[in-house]
Amino acid sequence: MNRHPYPAYKPSGLEWPDEVPANWDVSRLSFLFTRSNAGEVIDKGHWGEGGELLFTCAREPLSSDYSDFPTEKRTTVRDLLLTRNGTPYVHTPPGNAIYSNVVQRITLKLGFDRGYLSYSLGSACQGLKGYGVSIESLNFEMWKSLSITFPTEQEQHTIATHLDRETTRIDALIEKKQKQIELLQEKRTALISHAVTKGLNPNVNMKDSGVEWLGEIPWQWKVKRLRYLGYCQNGINIGAEYFGAGYPFVSYGDVFNNRELPDSVDGLVLSSVSDRERYSVRAGDVFFTRTSETIEDIGFSSVCLESIHDAVFAGFLIRFRPRGRDLATVFSKFYFQNIFLRAFFVKEMNLVTRASLSQDLLKLMPVLIPPLEEQAQIASFLDRETAHIDALTEKVEKSIALLREYRTSLISAAVTGKIDVRKETTG
Repeated sequence: MNRHPYPAYKPSGLEWPDEVPANWDVSRLSFLFTRSNAGEVIDKGHWGEGGELLFTCAREPLSSDYSDFPTEKRTTVRDLLLTRNGTPYVHTPPGNAIYSNVVQRITLKLGFDRGYLSYSLGSACQGLKGYGVSIESLNFEMWKSLSITFPTEQEQHTIATHLDRETTRIDALIEKKQKQIELLQEKRTALISHAVTKGLNPNVNMKDSGVEWLGEIPWQWKVKRLRYLGYCQNGINIGAEYFGAGYPFVSYGDVFNNRELPDSVDGLVLSSVSDRERYSVRAGDVFFTRTSETIEDIGFSSVCLESIHDAVFAGFLIRFRPRGRDLATVFSKFYFQNIFLRAFFVKEMNLVTRASLSQDLLKLMPVLIPPLEEQAQIASFLDRETAHIDALTEKVEKSIALLREYRTSLISAAVTGKIDVRKETTG
């Protein structure tokens, strides 16, 4: 699609954008609204149910059963809602919506299209990044100081309509690609789970594993509880004042975000000689996430392929250190990603109010042990197949990033007058 500039421009008086179409104006947001106020403190017990549409610091509105919200504070069709602190969101609420104290309502003066200003304010926030301002610290005083460029209300509406149409198309493409990623991840998970529980030979004789959720397994494979394969150790507990300098520190995030532990980690801690011996990080170790807000996020594993010299690991983790030669490290890397183990953790912890994985429970985990040669074959197969899936996933992720960049640049160009979309909208 061809993009054309306006016929003539004039200096804006701003650092960004430096010029605007000749018939446009520039103003701070504080001059564009007639009144503003913050919402009410709404207990989270009122979030999630009911017929009230509730706006908070979240990107998307919630539902609420808060029926006593003051009438004078309910939104009208001329209102915008701005987050007061943290990540900036601009909401265009329907009339009679409610909003919490972390949101600021502004009522626009006549002559301003709220759809256009929503796009313009969102774009202005993106512009702040180029000038060293942390977008996470944007409060209402900063909102008011933002400068907005704008044409007549009719042209504002035309631009907003065009952006609505184009961003809807882009968002639909992004959603489609995100579903592709979900399908690829589901395929990856299923591939791993099948290979490490059923093997690669579909014609092999099978036997009952003795574990209900595992079912049948190849006849040569063994089943052992984790407690008979090695040792478990909780991580180091140490005061916050010891962090930031010293020796390598393997964090919860290093494990949760990586199925293979990174060769080097960013965290540092002032650990002692005895700490570094007791909480060491050696090749072959398997680390499990021990605590989380939800049961579904515990028991995620990461295998250490290369020892990290002088490192210790976090108290929110459990280290399993194999003994003997039952388990090959390359097989462990995939076995502990097995989706059936998620079912094991969730089932066993249903009665636990706090999502915390104990060593006692971890030691009960059934581990399938193929012959070592077969473990190597399975690992080689999964390395190859998952690498292919990961490459496809990365390609789709890059295309999503490009779409998002295009979406941002399109909005910025339209609301600063770099492109004239009037003919595209009316034609």
